[in-house]
Amino acid sequence: MKIILFNIRFLLTQSSILVGGQAVMEGVMMRVPGAYATAVRDSNGNIQTDRHKFKSKIEIYPILKAPILRGIVGLFESLKIGYSTLQWSADIFDDQQTKQASRWSDILLTLFSVLLALSLFFVAPIGLTSWLFDRNQEALVFNLISGFFRVVFFITYLLLISLIKDVKRLFQYHGAEHKTVFNFESGRELSISNAQQFPTQHPRCGTSFLFIIMVVAILSFALLDSVIMLYVKELTIWMRLVFHIPFIPVVAGLGYEILKLTAKHRDNFFFKSLAKPGLWLQNITTKQPDDAQLEVALKALEEAFGDKLPEYTRGKTYIAEAIG
Repeated sequence: MKIILFNIRFLLTQSSILVGGQAVMEGVMMRVPGAYATAVRDSNGNIQTDRHKFKSKIEIYPILKAPILRGIVGLFESLKIGYSTLQWSADIFDDQQTKQASRWSDILLTLFSVLLALSLFFVAPIGLTSWLFDRNQEALVFNLISGFFRVVFFITYLLLISLIKDVKRLFQYHGAEHKTVFNFESGRELSISNAQQFPTQHPRCGTSFLFIIMVVAILSFALLDSVIMLYVKELTIWMRLVFHIPFIPVVAGLGYEILKLTAKHRDNFFFKSLAKPGLWLQNITTKQPDDAQLEVALKALEEAFGDKLPEYTRGKTYIAEAIG
């Protein structure tokens, strides 16, 4: 499903190697320094690949490396790449006569997905909190309650979509993506047998990132509401929506910085505890892949690196430190 993005990005400190990934329709996209590639198994059982060169705006413009801002830019770049790779994977299974019609349906589906996400994770939690509890003018309490509703809705949403057959396969490819990245990080030879030995849950997965964003959102929106209430007598539902929704990129940027700290201090009890809920959620969003799915994920990584792969896999041990 195109509304589901599971992006992971790893900053490998020993060799400054960025490796990112995303599950797509019957395949995996992998992002490496300077390029990204998608591998998909088509209806005939063949693996098709698509590779593109890419340089982040963060690398081009030093000002974008500023804390929080780098997270916002990285998020938008990941969404852009994610959407294009999802579209390419879907096109593999569309014949030429249906592709044009599919373009319009994709646009409508994307708009519907955005509206659904805003309604489910912002309008509904804020509306329910305001309706059930008389705490509209208590910034922290209000956002703690609405944040709780948001987490409950998110988990319920994941559980419901995990029952869909196509989503189950997407989650298997998500697991294949994680195993492949684990295999790469280990410095061991990239192979199906090696990759299968690793778990499907990874601490810097996009699922963990989303959970951290939800936690950060509680405190961020509480602070934002406190500032707004300095200038207004009463903070209404609509005022909250008007101010909260445009503030989402800032929350994502803050979440990125928290996730970097979590990775850097992963042995610290506090940050280890913060990472655990994301790992638990991955029991829903990742499933055990079969060998054929791992073959696709490995092919995506090899295709992304191209002829540079050998220099990155000569028995090195990589230490990950980054975002999902």
